[in-house]
Amino acid sequence: MLQKAPRRTRERILELSLRLFNEFGEPNITTTVIAEEMNISPGNLYYHFRNKDDIVNSIFVQFEAEIERILTVPNGRRSNIEDVWLYLHLMFELIWRYRFFYRDLNDLLSRNRKLELHFKQILAHKIKVAKQLCEDLRSEKSLEASDNAIDAMATNMVVVATYWLSYEYVRNPRKYSEQQSMADALARGCYQVLSQIGPYLRNETALLFQKLSEEYLKKLK
Repeated sequence: MLQKAPRRTRERILELSLRLFNEFGEPNITTTVIAEEMNISPGNLYYHFRNKDDIVNSIFVQFEAEIERILTVPNGRRSNIEDVWLYLHLMFELIWRYRFFYRDLNDLLSRNRKLELHFKQILAHKIKVAKQLCEDLRSEKSLEASDNAIDAMATNMVVVATYWLSYEYVRNPRKYSEQQSMADALARGCYQVLSQIGPYLRNETALLFQKLSEEYLKKLK
């Protein structure tokens, strides 16, 4: 049986740092803490990364690659409401895996120029995708809204998704890391984002949205 090659120290540092940043917040974790948790010397850590910002930026490269894959809307057919629902699930799962970026967003952007520039691009791309999804629904007569309304919907969807985990953290910080609590929080987030377009849905799509919503709300009771 083939054995997996041991993970390189650099990969282990990134994996551990992501976990620590997620659990305790990026501002509360130093390179000293990371080195101690890794059971390596600070010099060994600095051999792989110049400083903590270098670690954060390397994690962000991973995050950016994953989110770009999610934000690539398939060509060849128009999206339907189930596509939107799936898209939101994948987006929230990714946000949870890299949640420290969202929870500590303002602090990170205030002192990291690279993140500031790239996160702006990500937000703009999210809005573009949300707008395209709404326009696809409109072209299929499943959604009735003006261009201005769609612009507002797309922006509101991205705002809610971006700051939802911050809202949940303020709402119940002591349960922020509990698996079931966060699973419910992510489900609520999906529902809240999708509810932005609910009043504009028509015909069978409106009925399907109502059915999906009822199933979700039952799970959250």
